[in-house]
Amino acid sequence: MKKILPAVIVVLLAACIYMFFFWQPASDSASHLNMDPFSTSRSLPEGGEFTLQSLNGPVSLKDFRGKVVLVYFGYTMCPDICPTNLSLMSNAFSHLDEQELKKVQGIFISVDPQRDTMERLDEYTHYFHESIIGLSDTAEVIRALANSYGAAYQKVIQEDSATNYVVDHSSETYVVDPQGKLVARLPHAAPPKEILETIRQYIQN
Repeated sequence: MKKILPAVIVVLLAACIYMFFFWQPASDSASHLNMDPFSTSRSLPEGGEFTLQSLNGPVSLKDFRGKVVLVYFGYTMCPDICPTNLSLMSNAFSHLDEQELKKVQGIFISVDPQRDTMERLDEYTHYFHESIIGLSDTAEVIRALANSYGAAYQKVIQEDSATNYVVDHSSETYVVDPQGKLVARLPHAAPPKEILETIRQYIQN
């Protein structure tokens, strides 16, 4: 026993050192994809122009020239990830002055066109802020657009769920400058201060 004890102590000490210096816990969120194929050391996705449908008809990215546009891909039945990011975006918008708010636009793009009607999208986005608009289109159009912005999502069947399925999705917010160019991405749950700093940086530029 006396011979075994030192060996046990050494093993425990090694484990503690490993956990303190090297171990990183996995994300505790299973409701979205941790898919970001573009690391900070690589170039941004292409982004680009698009025209999608809203409650009041077609809306194009070019309609917001001169504004900083925050684009987010999600769906209205998302239990936590989407409400979190839209709430933080709304919080940031609420700290802009009147002139700044005229130079910013939030766009929520549904990756669940099967269930997200135009009426539902309009009600959902305006719940968070009047400067956030909900858009969608056919599944094919949304898929192509998501690919160009580097967003990832997939339907996951849940037979025991009342909603039948959920949509796992990446959770970055894409920042488009006043000239219509994709210039940055904000990570999931970026704090309002970071969102504000990003908006003001590109408003000034």
